[in-house]
Amino acid sequence: MAIENYTDALKKFVQDHQSEDPAQLLFAYSGKTDFDLKAAVQQIQSRQKAKHKLPSWSTNQDLLFPVSLSLEQASSEETARYKSALVKGKTMIDLTGGFGVDTFFLSENFQKAVYCERNGELAAIVKYNFDVLKPRKFEIVEGDSLAYFSKSGEVFDLTYVDPARRGEHNQKLYKLADCEPDIVGNWRLLQSKSIGIMIKASPMLDIKQALHEIPEIQKVWVISVKNEVKEVLLHWEKGKEAAERIINAVDLQFDGPKGFSFTYEEEESSESIFGDVGKFLIEPYASVLKAGAFRSFGKRFGLKKLHPNSHLYTCEDLPEKIPGRIFEVIQEISNPKKELKQLFPVGKVNVITRNYALSADELKKKYKLQDGGKEFLIGTRVGEKFGLFYCRTIF
Repeated sequence: MAIENYTDALKKFVQDHQSEDPAQLLFAYSGKTDFDLKAAVQQIQSRQKAKHKLPSWSTNQDLLFPVSLSLEQASSEETARYKSALVKGKTMIDLTGGFGVDTFFLSENFQKAVYCERNGELAAIVKYNFDVLKPRKFEIVEGDSLAYFSKSGEVFDLTYVDPARRGEHNQKLYKLADCEPDIVGNWRLLQSKSIGIMIKASPMLDIKQALHEIPEIQKVWVISVKNEVKEVLLHWEKGKEAAERIINAVDLQFDGPKGFSFTYEEEESSESIFGDVGKFLIEPYASVLKAGAFRSFGKRFGLKKLHPNSHLYTCEDLPEKIPGRIFEVIQEISNPKKELKQLFPVGKVNVITRNYALSADELKKKYKLQDGGKEFLIGTRVGEKFGLFYCRTIF
């Protein structure tokens, strides 16, 4: 949408109808407004989509929102705020600005920020928003960010890059070298004008392969939100060694982040202890599993593993501040056909399977179960046999 079309009348319409059905608004007000109705409805639609992802922006009536695709690709406010606490300095540059969410929140710990974006329409929207949010703090660069970066005489305290992960035919890309811009091919250029570099990569990134491609990376963050992996961050800082590379797995929750940090050396030197199911079952947060903390996780908290490929742990006494979902085991189900009917007469129970003979959907179909309630049915492999357990979640 052209900035000049964002009139007071359009803005008021958006504010008055922000909770209504966009399709119904188009039908009801067609030919009855003196502003661009389609643009107004698009703003309403985008704000509705951003309600949970960008709560503080979606309620700010002075901001403009882009089309859905740019919004879907943007970071959430929650992950952007977390990242902002990891870095600080005088100057930063975001080579892949997009909707500017990361640029804005990362800039909170910097005096000046440069935002780069090749899409002119999107860059204009972001400039408008930044002028509303924090006038005179941001420099907007429209065009090829690497061309600007290579010609710049400045050395940035932070160079941030979130490479595009879609190919020419809209296929998803996961390797750093396949994304745009090519981080691996341009690594020396990025280092030459940066004190620190932070790369936001796909949740599907093969972390060890990425570290093989860029061995100088010193820190890795795997960020999940409410147990769903959202981002993998790679961080390099000038003058520091990568010998003891720290892997940080973090889950962002309502009451703050819960994390687990380790090194791959620690993981390789740790040994798993296996045992039967005890009083509690623990499933590490998705970020911990994505980071590859299997043996080190069990060793750190004194847990027994059920099977090498199950990634479920057990204990009799619960450790404090364990970064995972915790279930209290009520009983083992030895005769599912009979016992499940008695325990769940209306068929409501949350079903989870990990390295089990049946998938969760297959198990639900077989015994006519539906997810629901606060109780869980967990199917997994324990040693050389399969086990089914009736559990109650604690955390």
